[in-house]
Amino acid sequence: MRAAVVRTFGGPEAVEVVEAEVPEPRAREVRIKVAASALNPVDAGARSGAFGGAGKQVGLGWDVAGTVDAVGVATAWNVGDEVVALDYGMTKPVGAHAEYVVVPTDAVALAPATADAAHAATLPLNALTAAQGLDLLELAPGQSLLVTGAAGAVGGYAVQLAVHQGVSVTALAREGDEELVRSLGAAHATSGDIAPAGYDAVFDAAVLGEPALEWVRDGGGYVGVIPQAQPAPVRGVRTSAVEVAADGARLAELVRLADEGVLTLRVAETYSLEDAVKAHVRQAEGGVRGRLVIVP
Repeated sequence: MRAAVVRTFGGPEAVEVVEAEVPEPRAREVRIKVAASALNPVDAGARSGAFGGAGKQVGLGWDVAGTVDAVGVATAWNVGDEVVALDYGMTKPVGAHAEYVVVPTDAVALAPATADAAHAATLPLNALTAAQGLDLLELAPGQSLLVTGAAGAVGGYAVQLAVHQGVSVTALAREGDEELVRSLGAAHATSGDIAPAGYDAVFDAAVLGEPALEWVRDGGGYVGVIPQAQPAPVRGVRTSAVEVAADGARLAELVRLADEGVLTLRVAETYSLEDAVKAHVRQAEGGVRGRLVIVP
């Protein structure tokens, strides 16, 4: 099969499409014939060597939408099931930017019935990150949340999930994105005029770090999206960072919300596997709204 990998760290030009063996599922694993896989910032990190793996082949791609085509023992999935999954792993030799991928059975959920594979592939990593990050904040209905980077993939899901939970959301986004974030359900949108200590919590999808703490009330909460990189607590503000985990049951809940229209699945552009370098170049240019998606 073909797979997009890096063997020498660097910029977009480091991405190669190589021939690899089709993986075989073991016990409690399933193999998915990949129909689509989103490109995420974590892939740029893997490509540049941020997670290690020097001297090894490092596979790219964490999100997958496709069809189960082989199963190991002790799995409830069947060949032919249309599914989505999170293929978690920083330095695996082959990732989801490939024609086939093997994942644990409990990382899998049925695909959205209302979306094509490209849109479905934007859900696992980003929506799970948003949901698990909101869990850390433990907000109650009626409390206030500021989401930075609200027009991005994780930020957009955080806005929609928090609104669904009854939280009052203010979205921090570029001036040209205010209409977009309001369409996601934000009660308020701003491009930078934010009152200090005005929110119960901040979901920092834009990775602003320490400056974002100024907007949290004393004793409030902050969650970032880079594991172990959250700023130090101040004024009693609890700080944490989400480290996404594969969770098929939670992913199934998010699929249901997508089918109900609570979550908006956004695709910016699609690329063939052979054009993976072009996809990485486009991501590096910035300003993408929705996800770039690799379609093998």
